[in-house]
Amino acid sequence: MTRLVGLPPVIGPQTRLLVLGSFPGVASLREQRYYGHPQNQFWKILGALWSVDLVALGYAERLAVVRERGLGIWDVYAACEREGSLDTAIRNAELNDFGLVLRECPNLVAIAHNGGESFRHARHTQAWGLPVYRLPSTSPANASWSFERKLAAWDEVFRASGLLA
Repeated sequence: MTRLVGLPPVIGPQTRLLVLGSFPGVASLREQRYYGHPQNQFWKILGALWSVDLVALGYAERLAVVRERGLGIWDVYAACEREGSLDTAIRNAELNDFGLVLRECPNLVAIAHNGGESFRHARHTQAWGLPVYRLPSTSPANASWSFERKLAAWDEVFRASGLLA
């Protein structure tokens, strides 16, 4: 299997809530963009929460909105071996350096894990003493949750973290 390397974090001093996925899928790695698969609901959910059509924006514009609103994006894994995009296929994973988040995000108030594979590593983020949430995955593989149900769960975490009025 080929060793895959993830994407750099989208974080900074303005980050209040950090959403951690597991590892970018094939489409995201190919495009070098977070949540690049057209069926992933990440950008659609954020757009619905903020009343901004993020899907219609270019990637750089999306990231500008994310940063402006205090959201950070990263993954728990820095690298891994995997065929396809499913989390269940991840092998020999290497965790990201979470110390970077503590150094770069002085205004961080909470961590949210996007899906179960990411949440498996919540013990690392819970050690920071901040609220840690498990969000339903925005992946197309998580078809058991409706868009509305996912949106409600994300809304609750974003409100609790001060990212929504």
